[in-house]
Amino acid sequence: MNDLFKIKSKKGTRKLFPKQLVLTIGIITCLFFQLSLPVLADDTGSESVSSDLQQQADMRKTLPIQTNDIKSWPTGPQISAEAAILMEADTGTILYGKNIHEKLYPASTTKMLTCLVAAEHSSLDEMVTFSENAVKSVPSDGSSIGVNAGESMPMEQCLYAILVASANEVATAVGEHVGGNVDNFVAMMNQKAKDLGCTDSHFSNCNGLFVEDHYTSAHDLALIARAFFNNDILYRIGNTPTHHFAATSTQHNDFYKTNKHKLITGETAYTGIIGGKTGFTDEARQTLVTGCEQNGMRLICVVLKEEAPSQFNDTVTLFDYGYQNFTKVNIAENDKTYSIGSDNFYHTGKDIFKNTTPVLSIDPSDYVILPNMASFDDLKSTLKFLPSGSDHIADIQYTYQNTLVGTAALMAAKDTQNSSTVSGNDIGLTSIPSEDHVVFVNVKALIIGVSIIAGILILFMLLYAFLNSRQDLKHDRKRRKRMKRDQFLSRRNSLKERRRRIRSRKRN
Repeated sequence: MNDLFKIKSKKGTRKLFPKQLVLTIGIITCLFFQLSLPVLADDTGSESVSSDLQQQADMRKTLPIQTNDIKSWPTGPQISAEAAILMEADTGTILYGKNIHEKLYPASTTKMLTCLVAAEHSSLDEMVTFSENAVKSVPSDGSSIGVNAGESMPMEQCLYAILVASANEVATAVGEHVGGNVDNFVAMMNQKAKDLGCTDSHFSNCNGLFVEDHYTSAHDLALIARAFFNNDILYRIGNTPTHHFAATSTQHNDFYKTNKHKLITGETAYTGIIGGKTGFTDEARQTLVTGCEQNGMRLICVVLKEEAPSQFNDTVTLFDYGYQNFTKVNIAENDKTYSIGSDNFYHTGKDIFKNTTPVLSIDPSDYVILPNMASFDDLKSTLKFLPSGSDHIADIQYTYQNTLVGTAALMAAKDTQNSSTVSGNDIGLTSIPSEDHVVFVNVKALIIGVSIIAGILILFMLLYAFLNSRQDLKHDRKRRKRMKRDQFLSRRNSLKERRRRIRSRKRN
């Protein structure tokens, strides 16, 4: 049988032993499968895409875009992500939506929530010690910074490690530090997600490594990103292209890490990027969250289940769509329906002869997001009153084609001395009870108003008297004329009678 395994060389024919043959075949087989199977990446987005994966990406381009069903809404672009959302951060308006509530795996974009919970429950100078469990929980092909068990780093450096280097062991160590253990911290993550309004999510670890019951949606991830970008610490750290981790007495390695988010590093150029997070596992494929601000409008883009490098290209496409088709419009400058000004008979404050702030006004920091072809007059508004004790008395929700485009706070003026506010009941808008809400009557304005009304009444009475006197004079003239006529007729009749009598006597 060995004769079957002979090869020729310069020295002639020699036998190839079965053991060597098996080893050769094994190496060739491993190389074949390595080239043909998808590669597990650690947020690099550099793995090659097989023809099968590319075909799946092409199929995802044909999936429906839900926002395209809104009447008179700008038509959104076709992208190869399974799910995607473009949200305006201040108003929460959804400009673009594709399968935004589909439950998908987030991969390392999970770490935005990890850092958000950590930043809210710790200080930057707290020291985080790395346990054996945290260090060994990272798979060999997962992202890490190579820290050793027993070493420690300040929380601020841990946040840099998580957001810039996507370090899995650091995310686990932070979870253990803040929550006492990973399970407690994960419970904090899920509670935070619920508080933010997430309805499609369940998180099972701190770093986003694949677990069957660790999932979220594009919509939920956008809500998490809104809170992330509103945190000043994370806003600063999350937009870092490269960070230097200096050696210390508690962490002995000195190294640099570069962010794998190409829009943050500038490898994919785009104006106004404010940060974000990459993610990748075999099951999640490419995931990406990015924030951008241009002309005072801050947009959040989330794409889930993509193939590299489309996650970056499609994000740019969606940002272009948002900034080219929508405008941010101030509500207070355009809607006067719900305002009651202090130049009327109402005002607030204890000094009844001085006007202060309006009784009702719209918060000047509130906006709506409109398609470029729409105007503010195209919007419909709905008033939703809030319980007594809220920081404002009502929310005004604005919709365009039955789509929410913004919410304004209806503010009641505050008395600077007792901080009491006006409720809807005080001004006759609603029957919501309020014991400590006060509206003062502007006596000065009231007196002036009464005086004006009294003056008008007096003028009317004088005019009425004048007209009556003229009428009386006219009647008097007619009466005197009738009396003269009657006297004349009486004298004439008397004269006729005398003449008649004289003639009668003469005849007799």
